[in-house]
Amino acid sequence: MNLKTLRQDIPAGLVVFLVALPLCLGIAQASGLPPFVGLLTGVVGGLVVTAFSPSKFAVSGPAAGLVTIVTGAIETLGSFSALLLALIIAGVLQFMFGMLRAGRFISLVPGTVIKGMLAAIGILLIFQQIPVALGAKGESDLASLLTGGSLNISLPAVSVSLSGLLILWLWTTPAVKRNKWLGWVPGPLVAVLLGCLATVFGARLMPELSAGLPRISLPAFDSIQALTGELERPDWLAWQNPAVYIVALTLAIVASLETLLSQEALKKMQLQNPPPSPDKEMRAQGIGNALCGFLGGLPITAVIVRSSVNVSAGAQSKLSILLHGMLLLICGLWFSGILNAIPLASLAAVLLYTGCKLAPPGLFVSQMRQGAQQSVPFIATVGGILIFGMLAGIGIGLATQVLFSIYKSQRNAMHLTRYDDHYVLSFQQNLTFMHNLRLKGLLAQIPENSVVIVDHDSAEYIDPDVKALLKDFGEGAKKRGIQLNQWPVKLP
Repeated sequence: MNLKTLRQDIPAGLVVFLVALPLCLGIAQASGLPPFVGLLTGVVGGLVVTAFSPSKFAVSGPAAGLVTIVTGAIETLGSFSALLLALIIAGVLQFMFGMLRAGRFISLVPGTVIKGMLAAIGILLIFQQIPVALGAKGESDLASLLTGGSLNISLPAVSVSLSGLLILWLWTTPAVKRNKWLGWVPGPLVAVLLGCLATVFGARLMPELSAGLPRISLPAFDSIQALTGELERPDWLAWQNPAVYIVALTLAIVASLETLLSQEALKKMQLQNPPPSPDKEMRAQGIGNALCGFLGGLPITAVIVRSSVNVSAGAQSKLSILLHGMLLLICGLWFSGILNAIPLASLAAVLLYTGCKLAPPGLFVSQMRQGAQQSVPFIATVGGILIFGMLAGIGIGLATQVLFSIYKSQRNAMHLTRYDDHYVLSFQQNLTFMHNLRLKGLLAQIPENSVVIVDHDSAEYIDPDVKALLKDFGEGAKKRGIQLNQWPVKLP
């Protein structure tokens, strides 16, 4: 570590901290958990996972994409402590994935399924945060809003949310990006600071309006006992619930997917030599998730938003990520009073914007323009996740993509071309029993008293079932007056 690296890593760590702080708080709040849980997760991701991670730039912490899984799992399992046990198991599974070198299989997951998963997460996040942005009280959700239930909308919360969204949009415009000072300050931080001003000055100028702005609530820690008292412990007896293992598998798969996708995206932004091992990264994430489950945190992944900010800010080593983790720890322990001024509506605006970035309308349009082979698996993944849940939706998307691939393979594996009474049957690839239906249909098109030439140079392997079908056709060809040339199987 030299002076030049230090000069670049310290500002980068500060910028990552400013981006991560509102996201950690907002993700915990969106999950229905105390904001302290989000800070704890950010600290574990920033310090522990970074220590084991092979990447110099990947920033780990709570991910908005896992909010819907967490909320659904808590409802299914009945308690957050049961989810913590599932998180420990998920961490162990991730570590085992790394030991078994499963990271290489990320390339087998179709891009349509991955895009569909991210889009579905974005949609669920938007649905979940709209009531918060409107200042809905209690456990009101979007369904009650649409059905005209007893939902009290807070005008101050709506104003803060819209202002936050406006700021987040402005921070993407060229005018702000070109400005040296404004471009350095993260948009989410500005949105949150605006909300803080609304709560502070609103309480003084119009107390009745300030009451309509629910805020986060972080405890003040004046002793180690107070700190440990806030930590939730896993429910070890929940191992008897089969749903725990389904949740654990879902968390392990989705968290691994998001982590490895972030790593692949980072490779395009910043070269590392040697490139970080995906298997070591999964082991690091597994350690972090197991520790979060033990301490009472949220699931961890490598997050591309924070990682890209880290690279853009000029980070040169892991020091920037470690610094961001230390700052989160300090902020949670000694500055909880300042953080308690943050309104929930501001955090909802940050998460709504994140959801829109995960599921932009342009993504759906581009997928539709690419034809049925891309659009149908994409829509199947999105719909499957929205209706049946994350793991089932990913499975539906994979199955749909496989079926489309099999269909295309069937159509393109062989061609039959006619030249008067001559027919050329071309094999474009190796043939398996799955090609029998297509081959049978093509052979049925060959009339009597014709000549059939088979071009099978591109087929290095022909399945025995395919050979049996060719042999049956060949044995009956003489009776039909069909002359065979270059037939792939020997005839008696």
